[in-house]
Amino acid sequence: MTKPVRILSTLALKGAVGSLAARFEAESGARIDADFAPTLALLERLRGGEGADVVILTKEALDDLAARGTVVAASCADLARSYVGIAVKAGAGHPDIATEAALRATLLGARSVAYSRLGASGIFFTQLIDRLGIAADINARAKTIPQGFTAELLVSGEAALAVQQISELKLVGGVEVVGPIPRELQSPAVFSAGRLAASNNVASSDRLLTFLASPKAVPALRESGLEPFSP
Repeated sequence: MTKPVRILSTLALKGAVGSLAARFEAESGARIDADFAPTLALLERLRGGEGADVVILTKEALDDLAARGTVVAASCADLARSYVGIAVKAGAGHPDIATEAALRATLLGARSVAYSRLGASGIFFTQLIDRLGIAADINARAKTIPQGFTAELLVSGEAALAVQQISELKLVGGVEVVGPIPRELQSPAVFSAGRLAASNNVASSDRLLTFLASPKAVPALRESGLEPFSP
């Protein structure tokens, strides 16, 4: 039996990887064994010696691992761009976030905003509210989580707005994605995949990387809220 391909992936790709796993197994005969966490948490686990075959991280993090020789540079592929968005509990009114002024007013008027301090979206949001001059006001009422899905705090009633990568917001039932934070305020995160140099499952890992970067993966990536690089 073909050995499973062990993946350590950022949360933003959880929906896409989950929906593509069965098709990859049917085509290749190799099963995907995936674990998902924020990029910073995954880097810490890798530094601690945890093994895997394939990693899906922010492009910056993957490029750094490739430069260090931890990831095989020739195996790296950019998969998708991802934007940070805002969600509300299903049935709640959709606030105006179309412009910088509208977003600022919406954030200031919210009972509580949920965001993650560890993920790429949380790092971006921390910088954004500081740039908008509203960090103290937002953080006085914010609900922050170390990792996981911020939209779960909408379902529990702990927050009125949730901020995270759109692909992560869409994984939580009972919520509605309002839309992206105005794109002129953010640069998209780029998520990339590569094979760890220590992998002993090279052939299946490389087949998976080719599959994820191919047109076959585009519908699942797009449906999950990401913008694929592959045409």
